[in-house]
Amino acid sequence: MKKQLLFLLLLTFTTLFAQQPYYNDVDLTLTGNALRDELATKIISTHTNNLSYSEARECLKIVDLEPGQNQNVLLIYGFSPNICPNGSSDDNDHRRRNKNDFGGSANCEWNREHTFAKSLGDPNLGTSGPGADAHHLRAADVQRNSQRGSKKFASGSGNSGVVNGSYWYPGDEWKGDIARMMMYMYLRYGSQCYPTLVGTGATVSTDSHMLQLFLQWNAEDPVSQYEMNRNNYLENTSNQYGQGNRNPFIDDPYLATRIWGGPTAEDTWGIYLGVNEVNLATMIKLFPKPTNDILNIEVSNTNLKLQKVEIFGITGRSIISKETNLNSINVSTLNEGVYFVKITSDKGILVEKMIKK
Repeated sequence: MKKQLLFLLLLTFTTLFAQQPYYNDVDLTLTGNALRDELATKIISTHTNNLSYSEARECLKIVDLEPGQNQNVLLIYGFSPNICPNGSSDDNDHRRRNKNDFGGSANCEWNREHTFAKSLGDPNLGTSGPGADAHHLRAADVQRNSQRGSKKFASGSGNSGVVNGSYWYPGDEWKGDIARMMMYMYLRYGSQCYPTLVGTGATVSTDSHMLQLFLQWNAEDPVSQYEMNRNNYLENTSNQYGQGNRNPFIDDPYLATRIWGGPTAEDTWGIYLGVNEVNLATMIKLFPKPTNDILNIEVSNTNLKLQKVEIFGITGRSIISKETNLNSINVSTLNEGVYFVKITSDKGILVEKMIKK
């Protein structure tokens, strides 16, 4: 059964790379802070088009459109069924708005909401760079935007609103969106956008900057087509306001679980869940990387017993299999390219990528 699961894992990685080339050079077999840093490098290096503040406004008229139509933008935090007093085509005061009704009036207009409030950044996000990054800007009702202000996010339930007098709950429908945007901002801008700066509650034991609250929201509120539409548009620099990068946590919320733990989020790629996720990366070291002739396997925990080492091609075909003398593997006969190494031990399974030179 384990071998069948590994085969499915490798085959799905191949399918993923074919369907979403954005992650071709990302080692998705990593876990913890190593995966966090790998994804951060990716979204930083591919963010080649920095929008101006006015460009970000025009971008929202496209990326925040309600799926299936081209007239109304959805408003983050929205829920109210109140009819707009000006009789416009917008049928909900806090839910949606005509994309052309941008302004500062509280009378059924919308404006830009910095989900990571500008003033909470260290330093302030401003209106360029992180302050104009469309991955965290959202169309919002003017009144709702003003009510949120720069309040930090906190636990709550039901519709969006002020909690405990000075905090903000984004609403059951939007809390997952918020969590994934805060994760993106952390990876993209580092210490300027630590999640602890914008939210409240306990932190993760392996990362003092990540909040357990955002991991909970990410797991409880799955990705919507609305989020995916934004991600697809913003990656494509052929689009007028495309930035070139993606939010990985929209593509697969389970990436957050692999990095920070916490509640198990949805694995939309279907490449992780069901495979033994024991984290052996701190106990087993593979070197050199890349590998030319000999792949060495070093075990730092004397209580860990290796049982088998297998090397698979990118299509999932087993090429090398050993059950004895597992401290080194001769790979000199392999062609140059990418392979996966499966190490079976008495404490679980580790799968790592190997590049053969």
